[in-house]
Amino acid sequence: QVQLVESGGGLVQAGGALRLSCAASGSIFSINAMGWYRQPPGKQRELIATISADSGTNYADSVKGRFAISRDNAKNTVYLQMNSLKPEDTAVYYCNSVSAKFSWGQGTQVTVSS
Repeated sequence: QVQLVESGGGLVQAGGALRLSCAASGSIFSINAMGWYRQPPGKQRELIATISADSGTNYADSVKGRFAISRDNAKNTVYLQMNSLKPEDTAVYYCNSVSAKFSWGQGTQVTVSS
């Protein structure tokens, strides 16, 4: 069973940047398309960025041009570089496969102040 551990969140001012990391246990990580999700306060979790096994990427319109997802299969890690952060990016951020088939990690809190 793959376990996921997210890190890198924090408090940042609007316009700032953060880099999130998601470390996964298990060798099957490299064959799975992975995604970053976020859950704003009082809202449902949403998928915002995906990366295929061969590093093809897709983004939700809300983060396109500001966020970049990448992966290092040798380290079983997925990253999310977040630039030009906005208060509406405030959320708990999670990673999982694009089908959300792994157990959810604890997430990492990102808070963007105006």
